[in-house]
Amino acid sequence: MNHALHTTRRPFLRSLFGLAAGIAVASTIGLADARADVLANVQKAGTLRVAVPQDFPPFGSVGTDLKPRGYDIDMANLIAKELGVKVELIPVTSTNRIPYLTTGKADLVISSLGKNPDREKVIDFSEAYAPFFNGVFGPEDVKLTKVEELDGKTVGVTRGSVEDLELTKIASPKVTIKRFEDNNATISAYLTGQVQFVATGNVVAAAVNDMTKLRRLGAKFLIKNSPCYVATAKGETALMTKVNAIIVKAKQDGTLNDIAQRWLNAPLPKDL
Repeated sequence: MNHALHTTRRPFLRSLFGLAAGIAVASTIGLADARADVLANVQKAGTLRVAVPQDFPPFGSVGTDLKPRGYDIDMANLIAKELGVKVELIPVTSTNRIPYLTTGKADLVISSLGKNPDREKVIDFSEAYAPFFNGVFGPEDVKLTKVEELDGKTVGVTRGSVEDLELTKIASPKVTIKRFEDNNATISAYLTGQVQFVATGNVVAAAVNDMTKLRRLGAKFLIKNSPCYVATAKGETALMTKVNAIIVKAKQDGTLNDIAQRWLNAPLPKDL
């Protein structure tokens, strides 16, 4: 989901006079100092502004009551509660979520955000708070823990998808991989028994389980891992320290596991 990023920074205006240049530098330092205490600003305002998804269930969507719901919404509410402030949810898309952070329109981004080197140049990432992975899924009562156990079995995948490419790399010739042209056809093939297992994303599996009780999808083993992180603007050390402490606590006391069970229909992975 994977996640054209840019940060907006006002360029320095070059001056022919050294004095003017010095003033420009001093002003920039002052702006950096003012911005470097977002946590204090949040506590003073009593409100935490969080950018969240609105069209990516089960992480974030709008319910029948027109209220936002999902894994990321629960996470935003949890962090605000632990900070002792109210939460203001700001709906974003995958393309504008990081600009909202870098331009100060949001204090945090909690929007199924994955980490990569380009993003790390412009924003900071917390500890992982949610699993996001491609894997093999199948009937909950069937034991399957590694790719070698797929020998002799049939797996459905969407042609050209990440899970198709990754499963093809690791599966032996004894595995029958049936490729379908789109995700709906792949899931339909599993639900109607055309394939024994399916390789897909955990988000897709959770969404399917939320819609039907027919052949519920249980996670069997991981193919490719890309967990989700909370993001702050670069250099917000105080805020990030608080966020990480909240995530660690939520992992230890089971709160995060409850959120994972609620929205992903699976426990929080032990190695997250």
